[in-house]
Amino acid sequence: MKSKTGVLLINLGTPDSPAVGDVRSYLSQFLNDPRVIDLPWLSRKLLVNFLIVPFRAPKSAKIYQKLWTANGSPLLYYSEKAKDLLQASLGSDYEVHLAMRYKNPSIPDVLEAMRKLNYEKIVVLPMFPQYASASTGSALDEVMRVMRTWWVVPEVKFISQYYDHPKFIEAFVARGRQYNLADYDHILFSYHGLPERQVDKVHNDGRCANHNCEQEITEENKYCYKATCYGTTRLLVEKLNIPEGKYTVCFQSRLDKKWLMPFSDKVVEECARKGMKKILVFSPAFTADCLETIIEIGDEYQEIFKEHGGEKVQLVESLNDHPTWIDCLKDLVIT
Repeated sequence: MKSKTGVLLINLGTPDSPAVGDVRSYLSQFLNDPRVIDLPWLSRKLLVNFLIVPFRAPKSAKIYQKLWTANGSPLLYYSEKAKDLLQASLGSDYEVHLAMRYKNPSIPDVLEAMRKLNYEKIVVLPMFPQYASASTGSALDEVMRVMRTWWVVPEVKFISQYYDHPKFIEAFVARGRQYNLADYDHILFSYHGLPERQVDKVHNDGRCANHNCEQEITEENKYCYKATCYGTTRLLVEKLNIPEGKYTVCFQSRLDKKWLMPFSDKVVEECARKGMKKILVFSPAFTADCLETIIEIGDEYQEIFKEHGGEKVQLVESLNDHPTWIDCLKDLVIT
């Protein structure tokens, strides 16, 4: 009998519902992760549990209520669709599972089910194209924590990043070609932000600024989140024939001033102040539409743009269930 290979897709996570209690539980688990808020234990606990979560949960719950659809959380819905499509593409020699780093389905629960199936090999594939300790690093760390308790550990393949995979790029290019780029005054490539200190930690000398990360990928900076975001952008710009000066790389969802710059909301405001009327926004750090794309870009940035004289912020749909994205996942699993 031929042994099957287990595949574990991992996305970030979502509250179980938009109710305040479920949002509070999600935020608490997420923000207490030492790879997300990399402060000393006591400082992190006090900050998260007594300052951030109590005040943020009710506000975030209202946002999640806007985000929720008849299918529930878009991130979970599209992640499950990708899982099912990948299963159909891979065939019966593989069994594809989905877990969320935070909340449900949880990594420990899904891995326990996979352990009982006695796979010869497990492929662990976080759905984050650019490596960051707070996303991919945290997901892989949790998988290793769980697997350390296993008596039998099969062959395990970890996939850390694929920011430049040809089919990942091709899928976002296909999304972009649904629009006439000439109709837009400017194009933004908006990535999730990170604290500068977390980006600096990737580098041997502790300084991202010393490594030309906006211009090139080298052996030294190949796991630098900032470098790979710019790397993804260069490939997309080349394929879409976007001229220099018509696009900006920016970073969203910041929590304080010492995060990667320029900030997406400020770039949106600046575009409007310059008299631009229509801008197009790609979000290539997200492979499934979620709060950060649908609400933050689609609603909040639209409001900022109009307040300062602009007319339309057009969000480019994420990869979701695009067939070329599924082909990319398949390639990553089998090669």
